[in-house]
Amino acid sequence: MPELPEVESVRRGVDEWTAGTTITGAEVADPRILGTTSQRRIDPSAVSGFVSAVTGAHILGAERRGKFMWLSLGEGTASSAELGILVHLGMSGQLRIHTPGEEIHRHTRAILHLDSERELRFVDQRIFGHIGVQPLVHGYGRLVPASAVHIAADPLEPAFDPERVVAELAKKRTAIKAALLDQTLISGIGNIYADEALFRAGVHPLAVPARTRKSRLVEVLESATKVMSDALAVGGTSFDALYVNVNGESGYFDRALLVYGRGGQECVRCGTEIVKITVGGRGTHFCPNCQKPPRYR
Repeated sequence: MPELPEVESVRRGVDEWTAGTTITGAEVADPRILGTTSQRRIDPSAVSGFVSAVTGAHILGAERRGKFMWLSLGEGTASSAELGILVHLGMSGQLRIHTPGEEIHRHTRAILHLDSERELRFVDQRIFGHIGVQPLVHGYGRLVPASAVHIAADPLEPAFDPERVVAELAKKRTAIKAALLDQTLISGIGNIYADEALFRAGVHPLAVPARTRKSRLVEVLESATKVMSDALAVGGTSFDALYVNVNGESGYFDRALLVYGRGGQECVRCGTEIVKITVGGRGTHFCPNCQKPPRYR
């Protein structure tokens, strides 16, 4: 699933092409895209409701928190918007910019027609993503879609408070790898960047935050911020053609990954074989030499 750098890469492209435009019409080719992965039985009125809600709306800009992205709708500035079009990319969702008349991909699920003679198309092969109109509410220092109000601030936004996050992280008695994936604590970090951050900080994925020095927890957060910033600089991480930006281009941070996906290969630092284990149901990669197992007395 796309993590913060991938979603931010998409957001930047969407914002560039859509901010300041008006939605002149909308099409929903597959009503399932208006639901969620757990709710795909959509009331027939949902399609007309969505089209009616977005048609004529002015797009103030594309916003993001963690892995969540939305288009703020209204007049004035994004801070005064009342509605947003939430877009969750899921495992295979793509937002693509096209001109009218261009061939429509067979996995196109919804289209927003813009007054700039452009179309914003939501393409989703597996239909793990979804789109919908939601009210914007205050959450962790800014306006966010109602369904994302519980999502914590991410390391790349002004509302992020590292001291608060470290204090909350230090209370956790689960494995630190699992804690980093808790989007109510810190958003945007997924499986890839959790593994990479822990390796860079030299912290074992099974270390318990409540029994780890706070200075080490600070290192982990700093490493997570740095690795996601580095990934963002090259468009994120792409392992297949399912993740692309609005122009259809893939990111290439996968070339710089040090542990994720490298189980059985030599560590780039010490030559020790990278190990893959399961933590909280997620495949987890680490170097047993560079990331020593925790020793608790």
